[in-house]
Amino acid sequence: MINNKLSRRDLLKSTAIGSTAWWVSGRTSVAESRSPNEKLNIACIGLGNQGRANLSLVATQNIVALCDVDSAVAGIQAPRFPKARIFSDFRVMLDQMEREIDAVVITTPNHSHATIAINAMKRGKHCYCEKPLAHTIYETREMKRVAHEMDVVTQMGTQIHAEENYRRTVELIQSGAIGDVRKVHVWFGKPGGWRRYQHMIDRPTDFPAVPESLDWDLWIGPAPMRPYHPCYHPHDWHYWWDFGDGELGNMGCHFMDLVFWALKLQYPTAIESNGPDLHLDSTPFVQECRWEFPARDSMPPVEILWSHGNNTPQAVLDFGAPKWPAGILFVGEKGQLAADYSKRILLPQQEFVGFVPPEKTIPEAIGNHRMEWYEACKGNGRTLCHFDYAAPLTETILLGNLAFRAGKKIHWSAEEMKVTDSDIASEHIHYEYRKGWEL
Repeated sequence: MINNKLSRRDLLKSTAIGSTAWWVSGRTSVAESRSPNEKLNIACIGLGNQGRANLSLVATQNIVALCDVDSAVAGIQAPRFPKARIFSDFRVMLDQMEREIDAVVITTPNHSHATIAINAMKRGKHCYCEKPLAHTIYETREMKRVAHEMDVVTQMGTQIHAEENYRRTVELIQSGAIGDVRKVHVWFGKPGGWRRYQHMIDRPTDFPAVPESLDWDLWIGPAPMRPYHPCYHPHDWHYWWDFGDGELGNMGCHFMDLVFWALKLQYPTAIESNGPDLHLDSTPFVQECRWEFPARDSMPPVEILWSHGNNTPQAVLDFGAPKWPAGILFVGEKGQLAADYSKRILLPQQEFVGFVPPEKTIPEAIGNHRMEWYEACKGNGRTLCHFDYAAPLTETILLGNLAFRAGKKIHWSAEEMKVTDSDIASEHIHYEYRKGWEL
């Protein structure tokens, strides 16, 4: 017999796929729901640390599933959502609850982002994924492609994008307050993750027992199998090439987000990076990167400089900028603009006394960054960190690491997705997954 009754999920999916997307500075995903006030059925995958925060900020919706490879972590959240089903394997969850789930929130280590997101999006699920979007450049391209193909609403977890300060800073730059910008300094001080493991450059040689609650095989996912060690899980996976992308991957998307948005960037053409000697397993604790971007519309070519692990760069202080532990300095022809998450300053300050800011052109976010996403899933507004925007941003970050691993300046052909002058760097555009974990 044929069931002619459409489920709530079928209605949301059919209207989302049939809707017309809004195009603002690239393709912005917008889905239309037949009931914009209806709550979304959300599954949250990854519940520790940032996952706990993301869960709390989507908790006004229907949390129908909780998934974590550590049953103890899932157990902490389970009492808050007694109607939610609990899973350790996202694949089992999606198979068993495909009709019930409208959208997923992914807060797992970088190496499993693409595997989970693409599986979910191919089933028509809207997707919120933490930064960086993926672990490899190939994965970012695939996530962008599948999001297009399935016409789902997407958002990368650069939550500061929804804050007032970033939006007003973008308006200042794009209104010409400091003139054409040809150079930007971005810096982040001391990474926090290696405070416990700064001495661990090489892989550990001791093999403690896997916690009883943790499914280590599921945690490894598509990455090469490594014996369990607490230097990988629950946090410091960031600093191993197999699972993370170093401090550049951890914090770069947050700070480079403002630069990308304000300067309408897409793909760099040349990249170089330096720091300590390359280690085949672990990422650099100190690193500098330089990206060259071509002209865009009326904007001139621009050079972006990144530094982490050191103090505020001297070149930044030379402009009279404050000694912030992290921030961005736009260097314009008529002045400079220093900004961080919550502050912005026009420099030299005496030359901007009485300055009248431009009129607001970027609307305020609907609540927080996660709310902007789940409301867009229901047709209320649109997302600004959709995967069309997030993929080139993440790709730029990952290219910084490619250049570091190549040990020299590289040139990038975005159209071919190819490093044109380094076979070594090209090896890191993608890697072979463990059997059973392919995209």
